[in-house]
Amino acid sequence: MTSSIQITDHAGIRRIALNRPQVHNAFDDGLIAELTTALEQTGRDAGVRAVVLTGEGASFSAGADLQWMRGMAAASEAENREDSRRLARLMRTLQYLPKPTIARVNGAAYGGGVGLVACCDIAIGVDSARFGLTEVKLGLVPAVISPYVIQAIGLRQARRLFLTGELFDADTALRLGLLHQCVPAGQLDDAVDATLALLAKAGPVAQAEAKRLALRMAGASEAEAERLDEENAVLIARLRVSAEGQEGLGAFLDKRPPAWCAPG
Repeated sequence: MTSSIQITDHAGIRRIALNRPQVHNAFDDGLIAELTTALEQTGRDAGVRAVVLTGEGASFSAGADLQWMRGMAAASEAENREDSRRLARLMRTLQYLPKPTIARVNGAAYGGGVGLVACCDIAIGVDSARFGLTEVKLGLVPAVISPYVIQAIGLRQARRLFLTGELFDADTALRLGLLHQCVPAGQLDDAVDATLALLAKAGPVAQAEAKRLALRMAGASEAEAERLDEENAVLIARLRVSAEGQEGLGAFLDKRPPAWCAPG
């Protein structure tokens, strides 16, 4: 069975690549579980100085897998809550990992993929990448990833993107603060390596404390994140089983416009 992620270690750098290129590294239960476990183990590994998170193939991550979405649409509200809690644990683990993290954004990132980028300390992407928080088009909201996206781009910009569901390019992601650096594809690895070189000059204990300090000063404690995760899991589960959520998911799976977009 093929793993949903690939892990390589070199000189204290752990590279974790989402490894479902045939579906643009979309999330399913297997990928969420494997990535969460890998990150938890990485956090305990004293030999790892920094983490680079990226995607295999043309995309970083397209968000939810089509078959996973079919399962969500048919699942009960209680099952949807558990599903959301698992995704929330993944995002929270990445956000509070006691190592410097770099999102190497090699291509498009949508939905949960944007969440992964927002949870990393540093985000460097290719200038051809596209981004989107398109959940409202399905009658849903980006609940689980919302705390991290809002921290990354600010409330004002998040309100707009959450409401419109519009796609935006890498230059816009840079301007919003989702990306720290935007480069041509041929320069992506050089840019990541340059940042890793800077990280290597700092003390690992100081880096872990600096990360905790920044989050604490912003009022983004892990305990508060866990509380919000539970609230958001309840919210998204309720919306998934609602009439509008069922119509939105069904329309997406059937490749038709949802009822609220149909001609009058």
